[in-house]
Amino acid sequence: MMKWLYLCAGILFCSYSSHAQNRFFVERASIAFTSNAELEVIKASSDQIEGLLDPSSNKFAFSVKMLSFKGFNSGLQREHFNEKYLESERFPTASFSGKIIEDLDLTKEGTYEVRAKGDLEIHGVKQTRIIKSKLTVSKGKVSIETNFTVPLSDHNIMIPKIVGQKIATEIEVVFSSTMVLK
Repeated sequence: MMKWLYLCAGILFCSYSSHAQNRFFVERASIAFTSNAELEVIKASSDQIEGLLDPSSNKFAFSVKMLSFKGFNSGLQREHFNEKYLESERFPTASFSGKIIEDLDLTKEGTYEVRAKGDLEIHGVKQTRIIKSKLTVSKGKVSIETNFTVPLSDHNIMIPKIVGQKIATEIEVVFSSTMVLK
């Protein structure tokens, strides 16, 4: 995962000189998902998120290890999530990288409604998405809050008909992060 983050950092920042502005890195973050199906509600979350935000370009990159999700209704459910549906050994991370659409000065304190446009990659499939987020700048930190849905079919995640009433076709995702300058 660190290799992926360093690669993204290199891509995002290779054109900047050594005098470039500091970047924000994840201090703490969480991501949670809910599958709210007809017969069952499944919830899981992770706090093992890596990410960065470059205030000079408003470009960002975030990733989470699929095996880091905890919760679920049983150990077997977690096992099926990783082995059958997300194939976490084959596709170990999910990521979102791109750019904040709005012009934004991250040196000015305040709360901003922004749109983040980028590639959401899950299960090895990238989809360009625009995700609305609330971004708060306060005391040298940036906080991000967002929620969005992910249609499983957009990422070639197949659910067998036998469990179709227990797993939703669209998954609700909630993400929050506090980032610090480094």
